[in-house]
Order: sequence, then C-alpha cells, then structure tokens
Amino acid sequence: MHRGPFGCVIVKDGRIIAGGSNRVVSENDPTWHGEMEAIRTAAKNLGTFDLSGCTIYTTGEPCPMCAGAIFWARIDRVVYASTIADALRYGQFDDQPIYKDLAKPVDKRLTPAVQCLRDEMLGLWQRYEAKPDRVRY
Repeated sequence: MHRGPFGCVIVKDGRIIAGGSNRVVSENDPTWHGEMEAIRTAAKNLGTFDLSGCTIYTTGEPCPMCAGAIFWARIDRVVYASTIADALRYGQFDDQPIYKDLAKPVDKRLTPAVQCLRDEMLGLWQRYEAKPDRVRY
C-alpha cells in the first residue's frame, strides 16, 4: 500500500478517539489526508460534528485543506512534528502556491471561478434562514 509520511490521532479527555493516515495514492483521492480521515472518524465515533475539547496530533503541520477542516471541526489544539517547510524540503509537498492563491481575490486565482444563479441561491438561503429546526454549525 502506498502511503505518505503523514498520519495523526485525535485525543479527547486523554483518550484516542480516532486516527488517520494519508491514502491519496492508494485510494486515488486527493482529499484522503490523515487529518481528514481522523476528523471523519472522530465525528462518527463521538456522534457529533463539533470536536471541541479535542487535540489533533499530526506528523506534519496541516495543509490548507486540513487546517480548514480542523477549524470547521472546532478542534481546540493542533500538535505537529514537522513543518510545511520540512514537507517541501524532504517530500516536495509545496503548499505555498495554495496559500498565495487563496490570498488573492476570487477572480484573480489560478482556478477560474465564475458566479452564476445568485438570485436563485439567495432564495434557498432565505428558506434555510427561516427554518426553525436548522442546525447551526
């Protein structure tokens, strides 16, 4: 099995809740980073999308995708071994172009993005906003 050097565990109250490892190559899935797998498993194991009170321990400083997922999961703390610079130096994993691109206005980014159907979407947003049983996350 082809796995990169990335893996992690999520801990809550001194107990390992979930773990994950990189399977990008073996599963042909560019989102299958260790942190993503561990977050999905932890949420399932705890029965909630809110991972407040958890710490994620990871072999590498999280990439932009994983950092976003950690933020959305409300994980309290990240503990990492190697830096993004280390990943570039030893594995040629270069996250800097992503950070630079995300700092640009949406119409100046490398991947073209075009807005359409905003009025229709605003109608959906208004119906969602009015739902008395919506779950905030």
